Amino acid sequence: MSGAEGGARGEGTAGRGAGADGAAGRGAGAVTDGGADADKGLVSTTSGSGAAREATSASPGWTGAVGEPTRLLLLRHGQTPMSVDRRYSGSTSNPSLTDFGRRQARAAAERLALGDWDIGGIIASPLARALETAEYASAELGLDIHVDDDLRETDFGTWEGLTFGEAAARDADIHSRWLTDPELPPPGGEAFRAVDDRVARARRRIAERYGTGTFLVVSHVTPVKALLRQGIGCGFELFTRLHLDLASLSVAEFYADGPSSVTLVNDTAHLR
Repeated sequence: MSGAEGGARGEGTAGRGAGADGAAGRGAGAVTDGGADADKGLVSTTSGSGAAREATSASPGWTGAVGEPTRLLLLRHGQTPMSVDRRYSGSTSNPSLTDFGRRQARAAAERLALGDWDIGGIIASPLARALETAEYASAELGLDIHVDDDLRETDFGTWEGLTFGEAAARDADIHSRWLTDPELPPPGGEAFRAVDDRVARARRRIAERYGTGTFLVVSHVTPVKALLRQGIGCGFELFTRLHLDLASLSVAEFYADGPSSVTLVNDTAHLR
């Protein structure tokens, strides 16, 4: 999830990259934020499909789960200027949304208010782009926002503000190995394993604080991918192979007795 705002290979990172907020690329998370594409709808790049109601299906009995889950609606923030420029935008850069990003956030909030989910709380990253996105949902749902610092984006160290290509040129060997080694941090930054660990702590706190039910988590591409990885129970290759659009919705469910499942990934129906 490298994501600078992006996700493993790039929230928006160019190339195949790790995730710069905007890096372009073929990376799993490479997301073009699409600033100039407002006339084509609010979705930045490709998107998934699937009705929201499908994500609220009954407990997946074949997993052996008992009871109700803590269901997390995972909303990635809207477009920022760094997304447009396809730059690594992690925890130490703090851009606000663009006008296009605000439109994306508003559309997502309106989708959430349709009643497909009975949302009991909102938890968000402390970074401006996530908080601003969460504020639209808060206004539509009439819910307060609880901030959890562990939902912040990855610290990309000296790659903050660089494009995928610039980071790869500066630190060719490290950058290449970083894409496949979750233990390797960017220079002065944070490894994906460390991000995944702190996001897991945030998930456990949400379950302890709220219990079972449905809750909105507004965060960044890397934390969202971490929660999806944990829900699926797969390896870190998901960080660099899964694409998530800006302002997309995904759903992961976690049961107190251990099982988990993912029921929705990269839904952008509200952006079309």
